[in-house]
Amino acid sequence: MSPAAHGVDLVVPIKRLDAAKTRLRGVVGSDEHPGLVLALLLDTVTAAAQATGVHRILVICEDKRVPDALSGTGVECVDERGLPGLNAALAFGAERLRSPAGTVGALQADLPALRPAELAAAIAEADGRRAFCADRPGVGTTLLLAAPGQPLDPHFGVGSAAAHAATGAVRIGAGSPSLRCDVDTGDDLAVAAGLGLGPATRRLTGRPEPA
Repeated sequence: MSPAAHGVDLVVPIKRLDAAKTRLRGVVGSDEHPGLVLALLLDTVTAAAQATGVHRILVICEDKRVPDALSGTGVECVDERGLPGLNAALAFGAERLRSPAGTVGALQADLPALRPAELAAAIAEADGRRAFCADRPGVGTTLLLAAPGQPLDPHFGVGSAAAHAATGAVRIGAGSPSLRCDVDTGDDLAVAAGLGLGPATRRLTGRPEPA
């Protein structure tokens, strides 16, 4: 059975809302910043859940507002405090999901323009190989997929695209702008708005849908 047919299980990590996405401060009012971070997450996981080839989604968080917001969406959530950083959170979540023949992956929580078809195409392109999708500049990583039955072995951080390539991961998703468009700054948000934001981020920012 192909990985797409079996279903990929994705881990999506997110920091405490007040401490996340510091370079987006000022895009909305200071009291609305946690809501913006949460909106990015909601649009990301809502789109991912609709992608062919995605089986389970597990959000790893450290803020009770996150599981409250995800209640009823079908997305699983674990509030796990004290993990030492992003890669530790990803490894923790991946081990909860990993099965002998299953495929685990990591998806960033800040892809508010994500299109399900682009995520599905990237999973199909990986075709059971360890693989990663680079961000728009080509230096970061928005999606990492392990080979079936293998550990995730995440290397997120500065230069993660090169770090993941060095582990044998193949580059996928070159023609997937919404999958590559993570949002760290106001300029990133403008690019995502040009692609078409998900409803939660669009409502909070007041950005119109693209013409």
